[in-house]
Parts: sequence; structure tokens; C-alpha cells
Amino acid sequence: MPGDAPRVRFAPSPTGYFHVGSARTALFNWLVARQSGGTFVLRIEDTDAERNREEWVDGIFSAMHWLSMDPDEGPYRQSLRTERYHQAIDALWDAGCFYACGCTHDEVDARNRAAGILTPGYDGFCRSRGLPRGDGTALRFRMPDEGITTVHDVIRGAVEFPCSAMDDFVAVKANGAPLFVLANVVDDIDMAITHVIRGEDLLPTTPKGILLWEALISLGWTTDGSAGAAGAPAPGLPLFAHLPMLVNEQRKKLSKRRDPVAVESYRDQGYLPEAFVNYLGLLGWSPPGEDEIFTVDQMAEWFRLEDVNHSPAFFDVAKLTHMNGEYIRAMPLDTFIEACRPWVTGDGAPWPAASFDEAAFAALAPLVQERVAVLGEVPAMVDFLFLDEPDIDEDSWAKAVAGDEVAGTILSGAIVGYEGLAGDWNRDALHAATLAVGEAVGRKLGKAQAPIRVAVTGRRVGPPLFEALEVLGPERTLARLRAALGRAGAAAGGESSP
Repeated sequence: MPGDAPRVRFAPSPTGYFHVGSARTALFNWLVARQSGGTFVLRIEDTDAERNREEWVDGIFSAMHWLSMDPDEGPYRQSLRTERYHQAIDALWDAGCFYACGCTHDEVDARNRAAGILTPGYDGFCRSRGLPRGDGTALRFRMPDEGITTVHDVIRGAVEFPCSAMDDFVAVKANGAPLFVLANVVDDIDMAITHVIRGEDLLPTTPKGILLWEALISLGWTTDGSAGAAGAPAPGLPLFAHLPMLVNEQRKKLSKRRDPVAVESYRDQGYLPEAFVNYLGLLGWSPPGEDEIFTVDQMAEWFRLEDVNHSPAFFDVAKLTHMNGEYIRAMPLDTFIEACRPWVTGDGAPWPAASFDEAAFAALAPLVQERVAVLGEVPAMVDFLFLDEPDIDEDSWAKAVAGDEVAGTILSGAIVGYEGLAGDWNRDALHAATLAVGEAVGRKLGKAQAPIRVAVTGRRVGPPLFEALEVLGPERTLARLRAALGRAGAAAGGESSP
């Protein structure tokens, strides 16, 4: 690493939800800064007025805070640095590094077709025309006619780009606005960035950035004071590291349209930030040893950019979910109960706030903790405690009650058996009574429980039945069993009673 204190930057564009790929990029930058006493800079690339929205900016801040990756410096906003970009544009124009071009895409394509050129690209038509700057002309960078531009990449090694194979690229739009590559180079120079760590999709733009950087240095470009005294010499080239692409289970690049890529969505579903960061760290990098669950402090100690794999990394939601469940089960009970609070109290709960019973939830919390993979699954595990009537899942009802010829007999037997437990209502007594009901109809305990569970909780899956009934209490349990028996009898064409 050049220097003792690296300066890294994370530079997202606010054009949508915070992408998991962006979160992985932010994490790897953050790790490099943390392990070396460096500085993690946040820069918002918000110059695309048509696509940017302020709520996406807020989403970036919120998601990074949730992941405990708040920046050490920034946020800087490109939309506030327009004057600085125009200073660079003027310098490069005056030095002859830029030339004006009035060609449209259609005109370039037409000339290429007429010349029999099948590969799309600019033909240099305006290079020697001497068009004046302005009047709707874009500014192109005059590429060297020969030579090779080499990107020295920590992950991929030396990647060579022959200059003859690269077009004179547009660096400034016809409206005078700088394009991505120019604005980024100016920002990185001014902010004294030592490491550019970003996705591999940006590797093809890197030789253009290097040529712009070298051109500005050759012109005696100085920093603007964003990271130190104004007028300091422009720093040398940063170290580059282009991270592997994230792919889905079909090994296709993650798409916002078809894949679950929004970090905010995982937060809202109840994934833990510690588990999410742990999993992000495994996307292209592996820790020493075989254990894939580790703390962020351990990750910061072990992480090395040169150990990042350049092969595509599979973003496996199932593996992330499994890992999140492991984190949940490792939480102290009090911590788990507190973490559940947004899902079981207030506006986040699917029941009236006044119906929530702290003691009842705490009684079942240890059992729920063992069975959920994300916190968003908690309400469905306990809603039967806080609703006046269970929210019956119709598929569960069809399979466990309506589709079972002895379900009515089981419900009737449970009512009779449970009525005798009013003075001894506990999980062991409920277990014994249910076992007897099952034996009376030739059912093992597991099969005998199914219609009772659906009648009382509304679902076939949930916390252990007898612990759940103990917390619910005899009055509510028996009322639900009777209601379910009545519904089953009505569906069968008659009334049923125990």
C-alpha cells in the first residue's frame, strides 16, 4: 500500500435502492481503511439530474449506517463540484488534450457502415477539423496513436489496453457537463485517494481515467484542498482493485429487475446487520481456516485485497438466510427480544398495540428464537397470542382439518380432555391429554396435533404446541377449538359438538 494511511472512497450513484453489490464494494473499501488506520471517504455521484432522487441519497446514508459503515469523511457531492470540473476541462482544452466533436451516433454509424467497419466505435472524424468549443459540441479526449495503457490491478494483475484499440472517448457532453470518468479522476486527485476499489464492470473505463490523470499531472494540476492544503501537487496514480461480479443462481449478473438486490429489503425483512456484513465479506474473499462465521473485527484483521478472487461471486440468498438464522440463535435472549421489538410492537405489528403482552411474548421467545431465520418471521409465530381470533391459513386448514376424516373427532376429544385440565394447565398435562386423544383414533402424537395446532394458532408450523397452549391459557384455547369444530361441522353439513 502506498503510504502509511490509505485513503479509500465509496462513490455510489443515487439512482435506486442500495444494491448489495454496492454494499460489498463499500465493505471492502471500509476494511482496507480500518485495517491500516486509513480514511473511508463517501462521495455521492449525483450529477445525473434525470435519474437521481434525493430519497435514494437518504437510502445510501441509512443503509450504510445500518451496516455500521459510516464514513470517516464526507459525504462529498459531485453536484456541488461543478466549478472544479470546469477548471479541469479548461486546462485540458487549452493543452490540446481535448477536441470538439459535433458527430451524432447515427452519423458515426453511417460512416462505419460505408467504410465496411463492423465494429462500432468513433472514427476520429473531427480530430483534425479544429471545431470551436461550444455550440453543442462534445469534447473528446485525444488518445495516443500507439502504445499500451496498463492497469496494475491488485486482484487481476497487469491488464493491458492497446491505445490503438480505444476510441477518442467523450469526456464532456455537448451541454458542457463532464462525464463519469473525468469527474471521478478530478475527485480522486483532489481527495488524495490512494486506492480505487470498485466493481469489475468499471475496469474498461480505467485506462481512460489513467490517461486523464497523467494528463492533468503533466499540466501541473494541484488539489483543491478537499483533503489537505489547497495547491498541493496532484498525487500519483492510485492502486486499483476491481472486485468480482456478483451473480445469481443462474450465474447471470445480478439484475435489479429480477433479483432481490436491495439492501433496504433485507433490513426490512429482519436480517441482522452483523450477519449481512459477514456474508458480504464472503463474496469474493475467504477468511483463513474453514469457519465462515466471524466478527467484523476479525474480518478487518484478516482481509487482504490481494486475497480477493477474480471469479464471479454467487449471491446465495439461501446461504445468507441460513447464516442469519445462526446469528439469531447465538443472540442472548434479552438481545433477541429487543431486536424483535420493531416487528411485535407499534405500527410494525399485525395486531393492535394494546393487545401485545410483553410477558406472553417473553415466555415463547426462546422457542421462537430457535425456529426463525429472519426477524420478520417472528409475528407469524406468535400472532395467535395477540389476535382475538387466529388468522387461519386456508391451505393449513384444508390439509390438517378439512382433509382429515378424523379431525372433528380429534378436536372433540381435545376439548373434553383439556376441559379437565383447568386447574392443572401446563405443557406436560396438555401433552398427556393430546397423546390420549391420538391413541383413541389410532394416531401418533405428531399427527394428532395437526388439527389442534391449526384450530388454535391458524397454521401448521409454529412454536411447540403445548408450550404455546400453556401461554395462551385454557379459556382462549377451548374457545378456538370449539369454533374450529363448529366450522368443520358446518362444512360437513351438520353441527358438531364434543
